[in-house]
Amino acid sequence: MKYGICHLSIVPIREENSHKSELVSQLLYGDCFKITSEKKDWMQISTLQDSYTGWIDNKQIKEISQKEAEKISGTGAQYCQQLVDYIEADDQTLTTVVMGSNIAAARFLNQTYKGTASKGVNKKSNLIKTASLYLNAPYLWGGKTPLGIDCSGLVQMVYRINGYAIPRDASQQVNLGETLSFIDESEAGDLAFFDDHEGNIVHVGLLLENHYILHAHGKVRIDRIDQTGIYNFDTQQHSHKLRIIKKII
Repeated sequence: MKYGICHLSIVPIREENSHKSELVSQLLYGDCFKITSEKKDWMQISTLQDSYTGWIDNKQIKEISQKEAEKISGTGAQYCQQLVDYIEADDQTLTTVVMGSNIAAARFLNQTYKGTASKGVNKKSNLIKTASLYLNAPYLWGGKTPLGIDCSGLVQMVYRINGYAIPRDASQQVNLGETLSFIDESEAGDLAFFDDHEGNIVHVGLLLENHYILHAHGKVRIDRIDQTGIYNFDTQQHSHKLRIIKKII
């Protein structure tokens, strides 16, 4: 089995082996993965941190050993805490990195990072501090960065930066943790999930204090939440129907 690492700022993960295919997620600098198959100029991968599968352009990654990949992705992981920063190589060339990039990869790639990084598990109260940094980031289906992010990508990255590994998609995240009966039982950092008319989980957000929620809808924003769902300040109506509230940590 071959392994690889994302050595660029952001690499798209696509549903099929084509640049025209749907963007389903992204690799950030330092993300490692297993290569499960190859087809022409494309590689099908499974990410080490969340076992997410998809296709990437083989010109956008570097192959590394399994031992290196597991070490970078394991307990030594360190995450960039700046919205945008950079890594410097020995020849002084720069690579842009975004918040949530695993800069533990820098020394394996003969690069240097001088910015602030998060390591280990932080207090639950730190989740909202991290989440607030993403405010006004534009919504992007499959996105995981301050330059464009979707609802479940936002939740996953906020938890990741603070040392908690959770799945990529809302339909997977909803299976975690303890179910709460009422919003008043929740704490800041708990998750609220929302469904469509067929009962499918289609949206997730981070609960704040005093019946507010931070979520990605058009952009990363803060709205009111009640037992019906999310009340959008701009449209003056409910935008998402509440299904369940979960305490993950």
